[in-house]
Amino acid sequence: MNWNGKPYYSLDCYLKQTFGEKVYKLALDGGMTCPNRDGSIGTGGCIFCSEGGSGDFAEKMAFPGLTAPDITRQIEAAKERVKNKIKSGRYIAYFQSYTNTYAPVEYLEQIFTAAILHPDIAAISIATRPDCLPPETIRLLARLNRIKPVWVELGLQTIHEKTVDFIHRGYPLSCFEASLKELKSAELTVIVHVILGLPGETREMMLDTVRYLSNAGIDGIKLQLLHILKGTKLAELYEQSPFPTFSMDEYIDLVIDCISILPEDIVIHRLTGDGPKSLLIAPLWSANKRLVLNTMTRRFKERNIRQGCML
Repeated sequence: MNWNGKPYYSLDCYLKQTFGEKVYKLALDGGMTCPNRDGSIGTGGCIFCSEGGSGDFAEKMAFPGLTAPDITRQIEAAKERVKNKIKSGRYIAYFQSYTNTYAPVEYLEQIFTAAILHPDIAAISIATRPDCLPPETIRLLARLNRIKPVWVELGLQTIHEKTVDFIHRGYPLSCFEASLKELKSAELTVIVHVILGLPGETREMMLDTVRYLSNAGIDGIKLQLLHILKGTKLAELYEQSPFPTFSMDEYIDLVIDCISILPEDIVIHRLTGDGPKSLLIAPLWSANKRLVLNTMTRRFKERNIRQGCML
């Protein structure tokens, strides 16, 4: 298989194949919270999650206090913020902050329809939890998917139950498996988030999570370096008793091994990620994302992993 010059099936390559042009993400705020924050499951969220609900770069609600956020205005504001980098093209409306299906289906229909009908939006991507996908919500997403592509992003992070308890994820692997089955039955695109470097996990445990996903029938994956961010429970634990974090070389070698495990048709949406520099405690090297990605590209070539690509 050929991936436009990269040694893996990158999101950029997939978007050009699918839409015929470069497509950019606009991070939006759907105005929701999370069952792991409001007391339904827990009150502190997952221990690594920042106050912004992993959506620190998302556009904020245009008019706080409204019944629903003004999605059209958010899209226009987000476009304005990137206009100097982007001269033309279409966008993905990325509902990123907190749990973006954690609301009545009528509310979800209102905000997702506003996004999907915007003329500059090519697709919508919805970050959520597998325990927040009741049948009526999946039916809504399936209907919208007939208008424009709908992606559902699930925060799995790990398959290991001991780690699940430690990070306070709040749902078992069986819940993920059931939701994945329902989403794929509805012909929706599913992307799964994995965090590499969770405390207590060995390298082999992390690779086991990727091996599991390689056979799960997912469409895409986000590999995320564990960031320790100010204001999180993880930061408190780290300051009380510092635990080891990856060096850049260790992380890059692990990512390359993850890529070599995954089937070639799974789209790689992320290789590292970046948290707000003002919040980042460790690992500090991750703040230089360009250096990380350039070093990773060079290392791929040195190890001769999946070279070449064709559109």
